[in-house]
Amino acid sequence: MTLTELRYLVNLDKERHFGRAAERSFVSQPTLSVAVKKLEDELGVLLFERNRGEARPTPVGERVIAQARRVLAEAKLVEDIAHEGRDELSGPLRFGAIYTVGPYLLPHLIPVLRERTPTMPLVIEENFTAKLLEQLRDNELDVAVVALPIDQQNLMAWPLYDEDFVVLLPQDHRWNHEDAIPARKLAEEHLLLLGPGHCFRDQVVEACPKCVDPDGEGPRAQTGSSLETIRHMVAGGLGITVLPRSSVENRSDDSGLIVAKPFAAKPPSRRIALVWRKTFPRLAAITALHDAILASPLRGVSLLPQAGRLDS
Repeated sequence: MTLTELRYLVNLDKERHFGRAAERSFVSQPTLSVAVKKLEDELGVLLFERNRGEARPTPVGERVIAQARRVLAEAKLVEDIAHEGRDELSGPLRFGAIYTVGPYLLPHLIPVLRERTPTMPLVIEENFTAKLLEQLRDNELDVAVVALPIDQQNLMAWPLYDEDFVVLLPQDHRWNHEDAIPARKLAEEHLLLLGPGHCFRDQVVEACPKCVDPDGEGPRAQTGSSLETIRHMVAGGLGITVLPRSSVENRSDDSGLIVAKPFAAKPPSRRIALVWRKTFPRLAAITALHDAILASPLRGVSLLPQAGRLDS
């Protein structure tokens, strides 16, 4: 039994398909299939049920896979501890970001990080919050940028910044003469939102529950796959939307096709934080990443520079 074979098991459990698991493992499908069968023969149990390419773990397979995850995490921790004895700022850092942060933060962050820590490149993953937290706990990521609150079991969080939400309107919308938009009025319009799974969607719905309530007073919201897709839909006159301020102020305008308006009274907002495993040993790398984000020329956010410093 080898660590490589255990990785094959974990990847097959993630994909539930031999072909996709092989691609994830950067090997051919026959190589992965033979390795899994060899491990099953060695252990004397069937770990996966096969059915037309689909693979589902057996009850004993689920227990073996759970243990394989723990073994791989401990093996990676051995590497991290050894790396800590050399240089915490040398070597790749596996970095995750939610979809509504990555495209706006990364263009500002990468140049700063390259200048400050040239030997610590980022291996970048964009995904949903739930998936990023799963990858952190499974030791597939080292650190991630997500919106709080989250389930912090076995994780540490370091707040970075707060940002308000704004209302995005087409250029000819009847509200364009308004200085600010009350959240309750959103239910009067055709609201465009991200699809289920995005934490930002949940935050917008919290600000305007009737916008997606089929029994409410307003029209039901329509979904888009990304903030940029929704932005184009607004520019095309399909409806209005709500965006985090950083996604508006950190890109070029849309030739006057859209207008951003603040919320009236206290605007809905979110807090963005770095999150990592409590056992992750490269704390200097976390600090360097934190400080580089705060030094990035990211517009539309309120920085939290001294919150819970690791060196305090």
